[in-house]
Amino acid sequence: MRRSMVLAGVLTVATVGLAQGADIQVEDAWSRPALAGGTGVVYLTVQDVGAPDKLTGASTPIAAEAQLHESFVDHGVAKMRDVSSLPVGPGKPVTLAPNGYHIMLMGLKQALKPGDTFPVTLTFANAGAVGATVTVRAGGSVMGHSDMNGMNMSAPMQHQTTKP
Repeated sequence: MRRSMVLAGVLTVATVGLAQGADIQVEDAWSRPALAGGTGVVYLTVQDVGAPDKLTGASTPIAAEAQLHESFVDHGVAKMRDVSSLPVGPGKPVTLAPNGYHIMLMGLKQALKPGDTFPVTLTFANAGAVGATVTVRAGGSVMGHSDMNGMNMSAPMQHQTTKP
């Protein structure tokens, strides 16, 4: 009896988790090749078919830390800043792409090679945790310790910790 109650509780929690994320769809999740111990990046598109929500964070078992960031150029200087959240809503897809919003992976636990896949979990204010599979695409340079988001690293780089 106790075993079936525990199982029923686990199934209920799993069903609630799936229902909360059902309004959020993650598409085209990809990354660039990167070196173990260095930094990596995740790009993707989030579609929201339900009530407005906010992307508030991300995690993956292949990195020590994952943060939402924004890259931009200000007066000819490439900059990057932490982002506390990104609003998503029906009919307004949010695209994380090179030279814009992205998920920065710090302290990669393994190299990312073309064709590799890895899981990422996105956290939303209302939908909760939503999982996706990221595919490492060939092309471009391999990200290392100093290559931040494929930006032109010949330009000065500043990292801001202020949150918009």
